Amino acid sequence: APELEKIFFDFLPQCVSRALCCKNLPAQTIEQVIWLAEDQAFIRQELERRNLAAFVADGSVLPRQSGISQKPMKGSIPFRSPESLRIRLQLPHKGSISGMGIPRGITLIAGGGYHGKSTLLNALELGVYDHIAGDGREYVITDSTALKLRSEDGRFIKDVDISLFINDLPNHKDTRCFSTLDASGSTSQAAGIAEGIEAGSRVFLLDEDTSATNFMVRDAFMQRVIRRDKEPITPFLERAGALYRRAGISTILVAGSSGAFFHIADLVLQMDNYQAKDITAQVKELCKEYPLASPDVPEFSLPSSRRVFTAPASSRDDRKDSKVKVYGKDSFSLGKNTVDLRYIEQIADAEQTAALGGLLRYAKENLADGKKTIPQIVDLLEKLLREKGLSGISTSSYTPCGLAMPRRQEIFSCFNRYRR
Repeated sequence: APELEKIFFDFLPQCVSRALCCKNLPAQTIEQVIWLAEDQAFIRQELERRNLAAFVADGSVLPRQSGISQKPMKGSIPFRSPESLRIRLQLPHKGSISGMGIPRGITLIAGGGYHGKSTLLNALELGVYDHIAGDGREYVITDSTALKLRSEDGRFIKDVDISLFINDLPNHKDTRCFSTLDASGSTSQAAGIAEGIEAGSRVFLLDEDTSATNFMVRDAFMQRVIRRDKEPITPFLERAGALYRRAGISTILVAGSSGAFFHIADLVLQMDNYQAKDITAQVKELCKEYPLASPDVPEFSLPSSRRVFTAPASSRDDRKDSKVKVYGKDSFSLGKNTVDLRYIEQIADAEQTAALGGLLRYAKENLADGKKTIPQIVDLLEKLLREKGLSGISTSSYTPCGLAMPRRQEIFSCFNRYRR
């Protein structure tokens, strides 16, 4: 009892005072954190105003120490914008900064191996979040709806309209409402794009290295050998321009092996020793020397958003089936069902994964009535989060700690991978 008395009346009040009372925290440190956040919010507003997909400030440090560290690499070359893309922003607190503004449209990032193509793309994919001071990417800001896409062999797909890319399957499956327990690389990537459109993403980020080759491009020789009426896949190369024109969705793509992408790019960046060069003009001249035959692209309609979210009927009242267990950043289980999130590359930490597990459980128990669509359910969850925060998804009066707010895009990605 005396020890418990010390904990309650001596130690605990000191902890609360030091951690939660603003007056006991360094005023200058708090001020700098607030100012940085306000400057980052200002840049996000400027992206909208200037019709930009992303901004990378001069002096940013993009490489990380290692694949398992988010600390900046010591001795790395600071980023420097090409003159043709350099813009200057007057921030509310930091003042004037300059950097590369990536316009909306189709941007191709090319270059030799180990010159920084994927490093730039990785910085852009995490630019949907604000970074803390000292990270090196404080002023790398990407459209907040940007979605990193890749192939996911073996993933679960439920009632997704993939007809934008895949039609006339040999087994006569309806690709306007496609389901599978074990998707191929191309099918999974087609589904990812359709789901991204449904989630409201305005920018797609793709890396050739993690994409299905047959989904991305088909060269002229292959098209002559395998006629279009024998190939159910319309490659992304032939749809990227239409996605921007008809849906306003920009693409930022890393490619190092196929020159076909040069023909559709509005902007071409070459990464050379971690520095970006605007080579658009010279590439367009070369494209005239190596023209790409105009493909006979089939007509299409944008994917619909009428997918109803259902939960396993047999388990709605089973307490064991409502238990969430988190396995680090890459997955969690809801009851006996494991949700694999390892290829959702914009999940920042395990705390976001824990929150996704709680959101899925809440939706399954309170919103999945067999009538509401996935967008309707996500809208209701976002409304709940705005009004009550993450405590709103708690199943009791106790609010668990260790939760971090996920984006709308990751909520969609989580629900889409829940096997039901």
